[in-house]
Amino acid sequence: MSLKLYNSLSKTKEDFKPYNPPNVNMYTCGFTVYDHTHIGSIKKYVGDDLIRRSLEFLGYKVNHVQNVTDVGHLVSDDDEGEDKLEKGAKKHNKSVWDVASEFMDEFYTTMDAVNNLRPTIIQRATAEKSIKSQIAKVQTLIDKGFGYVTEKAVYFDVSKLSEYNPFSNQTLEQKIKGARKDVVIDKNKKNPADFALWVFTKGIHKNHIMRWESPWGTGFPGWHIECSAISLDNLNNKIDIHTGGVDHKEIHHPNEIAQNFGICGYSVVKYWVHHEFLVVDGKKMSKSLGNFYTLKDIVDKGFSPLELRYFMLQAHYRSQLNFTWQALTNAANGYKNLKRKVAKLQASSLSFEQSKVPNLKKLDQFMQFTAALEDDINIPKALSVVWETVDNQQLDDNTKIALIKRFDEVLGLKLLDSTGDDIPKDVIDLAKKRQTARKQKDFDLADKLRQQIEGRGFKVKDTSKGFEIIKI
Repeated sequence: MSLKLYNSLSKTKEDFKPYNPPNVNMYTCGFTVYDHTHIGSIKKYVGDDLIRRSLEFLGYKVNHVQNVTDVGHLVSDDDEGEDKLEKGAKKHNKSVWDVASEFMDEFYTTMDAVNNLRPTIIQRATAEKSIKSQIAKVQTLIDKGFGYVTEKAVYFDVSKLSEYNPFSNQTLEQKIKGARKDVVIDKNKKNPADFALWVFTKGIHKNHIMRWESPWGTGFPGWHIECSAISLDNLNNKIDIHTGGVDHKEIHHPNEIAQNFGICGYSVVKYWVHHEFLVVDGKKMSKSLGNFYTLKDIVDKGFSPLELRYFMLQAHYRSQLNFTWQALTNAANGYKNLKRKVAKLQASSLSFEQSKVPNLKKLDQFMQFTAALEDDINIPKALSVVWETVDNQQLDDNTKIALIKRFDEVLGLKLLDSTGDDIPKDVIDLAKKRQTARKQKDFDLADKLRQQIEGRGFKVKDTSKGFEIIKI
């Protein structure tokens, strides 16, 4: 295994060396469940899924942990404004608990529809064990001198660090001085850049519904501490890969790094992976611009969730993806065409027998596909290998099917689950039964099966490789 993975900290591709190979601890920042899941979020989580699938294809064993943010994420991503869950509850005229449950269910239903694997562990920030852990970790930070208490909140003191926000080129002193003093809502903060670990339910948060008792007062956890608590607890303080959107490099992930260092005394995460945005018609997605789309919007336009997934495979995870309806149409046509080609391979191939398939790992196509994944999970390149494999004239159809089956373990396109939009699976099955009957010289049965196939609107043509099905 010679995977090279881009690390946002070093800003270079690095040799991937997990703490305990072949095991990989992977943490992905979860969805804030206050509103509908939009296609920008889908891109990020499809990207996470492709990274996990690629690692497993390359021989790693992935322990994938994901949080569900159902409290503490303020609208500014920092320490100002209302909690996004409270905002969502007002918008949808429901209780904050109902909003969280409803949109969490929608999120994972959406993830299932685009064929993302479920994480090994999914943990809500409001789960009892999560709250207990967050309180304990805030106390640890206070005990170690990284946290302090004011009337409004418990804060992390960034001046206690030798470096804050390693994703930036600024020095710690520059960052502290550069923090916007005009947005500071607590005059007792030691530094404008200090961030909340625990927010008290008083002042602007006096009506906050979600609240818990703590050693410092009734309140709720900050957004950043939930990720530290859930990731450290479930991955034993050793995280190989931590993912998120590029927007997390400014506030959320620097704060996680600071907390992790304060708690553990070392840099817990080895590789930081950040996904670029999806834009719509070259612009940031926004409801005010009328370009905010959910999976339902995609389906209502006649596209399938897997066609959307195929569209998202067109761009590398570190590249911005521009969504247009024409681009999605082109991708959908490409996906349907690929499915048709695979369907014809299935229809014309002999009954699949593993013993008749060569060692896939020695084939050029397999090595090229593997090389694409090892080069910072280059999915567009890997997808091009799939197309080359389907059209390759030197490979027999059984070998092609075996390769596609392995490749699709990464792509997640369900290329072999159905036979394309013009050849139903039951017709394929009839054709295979007919082929078997012909081999056994049972021509009467073969002729009856041919008639059944024609009755379904198809005809079967015998070829040197087996058979081909043609729509009448």
